[in-house]
Amino acid sequence: MKLIIQIPCYNEAESIAHTLSLLPRQIEGFDQIEYLVVDDGSTDASVQIARSAGAHHIAQMPHHAGLATAFTTGLDASLRLGADVIVNTDADNQYDAGDIPRLVEPILTGQAELVVGDRGVATLKNFSPLKRKLQTIGSRVVSKAAGLEITDATSGFRAMTREVALRTMVLSEYSYTLETLIQAGHQHTKVVFIPIHTNPPRRPSRLMRGVADYLKNSTITIMRSYAMYRPLRVFTAIGILLLGFGFALGVRFLIYYLRGVGGGHVQSLILAAVLTIVGIQTFMIGLVADLIAFNRKMLEELMVRVRKMEIEGGRNSLDRPSSDS
Repeated sequence: MKLIIQIPCYNEAESIAHTLSLLPRQIEGFDQIEYLVVDDGSTDASVQIARSAGAHHIAQMPHHAGLATAFTTGLDASLRLGADVIVNTDADNQYDAGDIPRLVEPILTGQAELVVGDRGVATLKNFSPLKRKLQTIGSRVVSKAAGLEITDATSGFRAMTREVALRTMVLSEYSYTLETLIQAGHQHTKVVFIPIHTNPPRRPSRLMRGVADYLKNSTITIMRSYAMYRPLRVFTAIGILLLGFGFALGVRFLIYYLRGVGGGHVQSLILAAVLTIVGIQTFMIGLVADLIAFNRKMLEELMVRVRKMEIEGGRNSLDRPSSDS
């Protein structure tokens, strides 16, 4: 069994060596443990320091593309390197590396396919009261969208099996945390949350630039992901809402009409007709979107198979001895 610990990194020259020094060298159940640093276009000496500090592999991106892209780049590189289990942690040492053995344990025992570290966001001292409240509400919303019991939706401290990594596809450019949980719920992945420890922050968060920015990007990500996997529910709910307003206005006009004063409320009848037509059209759009979602599911299965063949082909070419000319 091979474990790869991947670390997305962007300008972390001051902390990457310390983070690497704390990673476990041995964990029961694994024959190999290797460290992969995913350089997200750093402009400082992060790469050189990571190499000197003992990183086994460096995956360098040509330019800064963001955390979500760095995460998926790391998964792809880990798969090509033959990882059976992949752990994702932060370069700034936010998560306690001593919890990694506990993080992978549910996977080794077969209890989970994806394990997420629960920071206890409702009581985390490093967070402001407002941030604690937003994190708690956000986790509840994602729980509803994913159909899972989620206690810490934004935790990036995760362990996953090779199969889960193969099926993980991130479309968001903001972050991978929310989207991948909704995706895991849709794919019926066995997900477990375990309590973890965190270290005091060494710098302000680069992902959360402010409350407004966090709310905007998180809301967009949740809505897009949920609509992608549950389009019929989304459009049916909107359609029923529009039909409900249309019906209410129609009843209002009818009451006035029966009282003999309907002539002054023709606008209610017109609006009722418009809302009813739009509501029916929205429901029909939901049916089409549901068919598209089913087609996308078949394409995802095909992509997973192609990805497996590409990765296995790449591994075989790496393992094949080169001939001397």
